[in-house]
Amino acid sequence: MGAAMLDLSTLEGPHKGSTRQLPQELLHGVDTAPTSFALPQVQDIDAFERQAMECVKPAHGTTTLGFMFQGGIIVAVDSRASMGTYISSQTVKKVIETNPYLLGTMAGGAADCSFWHRTLGMQCRLYELNNGKRITVTAASKIFANYMFQYKGMGLSVGSMIAGWDPQGPGLYYVDSDGQRTKGQVFSVGSGSLYAYGVLDEGYKWDMSVEDAIELGQRSIYHATFRDAVSGGTVSVYHVTEKGWTKVRGEDVGELHYKYYKTPEDHPCNGNLQL
Repeated sequence: MGAAMLDLSTLEGPHKGSTRQLPQELLHGVDTAPTSFALPQVQDIDAFERQAMECVKPAHGTTTLGFMFQGGIIVAVDSRASMGTYISSQTVKKVIETNPYLLGTMAGGAADCSFWHRTLGMQCRLYELNNGKRITVTAASKIFANYMFQYKGMGLSVGSMIAGWDPQGPGLYYVDSDGQRTKGQVFSVGSGSLYAYGVLDEGYKWDMSVEDAIELGQRSIYHATFRDAVSGGTVSVYHVTEKGWTKVRGEDVGELHYKYYKTPEDHPCNGNLQL
């Protein structure tokens, strides 16, 4: 019995030179004449585009910090995300766990930070598979900075810390979307960073105990969330040692407020001023 012939003409492309047009009744009242896109009547188009981008770019809010001390590295962050004056989330995870010995923080655009930290994590894993050893903190921060410099001036909004431990010891770097890469012992990034620095500068000591360092990181983030409207949510604290990172605390800022100031009169904002 012969096989039935299938009609496959529908799979064939249009013949050369043929065009497919819409019925005229669908085009009634539509101007089909070719037009060009009108540019704004300004003298400096590049400057105009930069100003326009600033007008539509939403304001970002966050507070992150990291510091080194004799017992390792402390990384502390809040969890609030904002879209301009709108609080969009209270549960953002702003610490990116790149590998068991390396952490990254998010400040700026959430999508930008999340994407490029995931890309960094992929590169760190590939390095480990190719070389049979973990990537150093210095090398990881350099890769991240190279990404940022490659896209400098293209609208990225990233301010991150790369913290970790490798065979050379602890490392802490700040990298931003301008391609800047800075090594240091104490950093705070975000809209509430100045408030966090105020607490850090007063309480930071190299030889502090691990518990005191954890408390300092938590307290610094809390005070920043109290003063900065777009920082808040949960304070998460990580401790990095030669054995890797450990999340040691995660407390709501509302509970921390009553932990530090059990009554309203205890808070400096509500105290009686005596000269």
